[in-house]
Amino acid sequence: MSAFSIRRLASSRAVNRTFIRTMASARRQAFETIPSSPIRILRTVDSVRRWRKPQYLDHRIVGLVPTMGALHEGHLSLIRAAARESHHVVISIYVNPAQFGIREDLASYPVTWESDCNILAKLDRELADDGGNLGRISAVFAPTTNEMYPSGFPGQEVDSKGSFVVLTPISEFLEGGTRPTFFRGVATVCMKLFNIVQPEKVYFGQKDVQQTVVIRKMVRDFMLPTEVVVGPTIREPNGLALSSRNVYLGERRRKVATVLNRALKAAESKYLSGVLDRESILGAANAVATDTLNEQLALSPEERVKYEVDYISLADPLSMEELYEVDPKKGGILSGAVKMLPVESPQPGEDLGHSGGPAVRLIDNIVLKPSTET
Repeated sequence: MSAFSIRRLASSRAVNRTFIRTMASARRQAFETIPSSPIRILRTVDSVRRWRKPQYLDHRIVGLVPTMGALHEGHLSLIRAAARESHHVVISIYVNPAQFGIREDLASYPVTWESDCNILAKLDRELADDGGNLGRISAVFAPTTNEMYPSGFPGQEVDSKGSFVVLTPISEFLEGGTRPTFFRGVATVCMKLFNIVQPEKVYFGQKDVQQTVVIRKMVRDFMLPTEVVVGPTIREPNGLALSSRNVYLGERRRKVATVLNRALKAAESKYLSGVLDRESILGAANAVATDTLNEQLALSPEERVKYEVDYISLADPLSMEELYEVDPKKGGILSGAVKMLPVESPQPGEDLGHSGGPAVRLIDNIVLKPSTET
């Protein structure tokens, strides 16, 4: 081979290497990421599937933490748990309209995208520095409603027509009684997310206890190849369960909102003392809720907080059907919901909460463990 041919071949190889590096750099730059982090932002089903395929081929464990944004420490505890057990953690951020009723104000639900991204970037740096984790946050899936409902959003009405996942009768009790389309919306969007991301594990919080029972039933009944991991409820120092909806409360209502947790703990104390009948256990909870409300009603409108108890329940841990007596070998679930009503007489400069402090529906629960575990 002539010297000219050798030089031309070497030049061609150098050009090819430069081209390959340029194309690879361009591909890297084409990925949308959270600022100051390697976390990818995936907005379409196709982009998730392109990202997911090599993880599957490399036998990497993917954990999914579904959220509607407005991230708080409860969400972060689930992400940390996922990072300990998964090579890649995916966070979905999507406010699903299908789980809001037609009388629920979807438009006022807190949307905190920039804050959520900052929180995830900071947490990912924390996870990277922790040698005890199997992985860290790899991607955020943030789709539009058109992406999640390719045939068009079917609506929020009970008699809406469309493709839904409905699990009965479990979705008709408790939360389902007050919000008849809620679990239909939850199950449908979770089925979609599980099909899109195809995670080995999915992570939910214990605070939404009926939701965890519904999701576990869906995974079992439809034989989905994923494991449902439930993390403990994370609470504020005063016992209030962390929730994205707490931002609506304001200072005055936040102090009284602990009534639900105090009521459930009073009922739990009855069970732990050996009481098993429904009337006695729930009687303790109802007494706390009633006494607290009477104390508030005795105050002036400028000071008091009013609320309505939706339900306080003692249910079977698997079916969520009401119990008349707890089987100590199985335990049970204490749960409840209260609606914190808007402040009657706001004071000048008073912190009323996000969006002016509308009515806020709060839920909480305590799991009554079988006697062999107590």
